[in-house]
Amino acid sequence: MAEKFERHRQPWTQDEIQKLHTLAKKGMALKAIAKAMTRSEESIKDRAKADGLAITKLR
Repeated sequence: MAEKFERHRQPWTQDEIQKLHTLAKKGMALKAIAKAMTRSEESIKDRAKADGLAITKLR
């Protein structure tokens, strides 16, 4: 059964964007960031791409 994300289609807050940048710069994996932020991997990838961030796929 797929995980359910309560934040589906919710806008990103400034704090979330800051946290995403911090976690990505630390080299955290995509799955770990998604779980830590309670957002889907797809959402994390889309936001990272929009902000020009590189995210590790798997670890």
